[in-house]
Amino acid sequence: MTYQVILPAAGQGKRMGAGKNKLLLELNGIPVLIHTLRVFEQDEACSGIILAIHPQDKPEFQVLLDRYHVTKVNNLVSGGNERQDSIYNALKSVETEGIILVHDAARPFILKEHIHRLIEMAEETGAAILGVPAKDTMKKINDGVVVETVERSSLWAVQTPQAFRILLLKEAYERAEKDHFLGTDDASLVERLHYPVAVVEGDYDNIKLTTPEDLFFAEAIIEKRKRLDQGKK
Repeated sequence: MTYQVILPAAGQGKRMGAGKNKLLLELNGIPVLIHTLRVFEQDEACSGIILAIHPQDKPEFQVLLDRYHVTKVNNLVSGGNERQDSIYNALKSVETEGIILVHDAARPFILKEHIHRLIEMAEETGAAILGVPAKDTMKKINDGVVVETVERSSLWAVQTPQAFRILLLKEAYERAEKDHFLGTDDASLVERLHYPVAVVEGDYDNIKLTTPEDLFFAEAIIEKRKRLDQGKK
């Protein structure tokens, strides 16, 4: 069981308000990007990492890869105007068959056990995504007014990684480009092919760092994991 992973890392994170790529912000003294990369660097099943980056960030990213001894990044490709463009650019550089993951570089808390369960499902079905059941009551809103309360039991919050057979994901991206379709995630492109996408349950710690408030949650997750690790010793 091996896989490659694409990390879109070209966004400027305007909602974070950091004035620079949010992946360069530090958690516990280490850049967010390195936290995420280490998960895959330390996973024996990961055969390679492709980073889709903004060209202006390349020198600084390269310095970080060298400083933290990240060796599995085998390609730095230029990102596009949209996340979808960045992933497609990276996907074009993947030639081998097998399983490819797409993971938000700003999700540093993904667990290896969930990656492996996702890979196993993708090998079996061809397409699998990670997610968690919705916890809050969900309502459909139109012009600031509630239209209906949506049945929560069938709703999931979708995360990354998302895993696919490489040829399937390439087909989905080629079709999307031909149709000028911009999806909300990679799975939405595969769904357009009428291909079933399986769901693997993850956990609620796998947050995406988007706003300044998320950094406080991230520090809390780090502290929680430290306590859990100490309890195992």
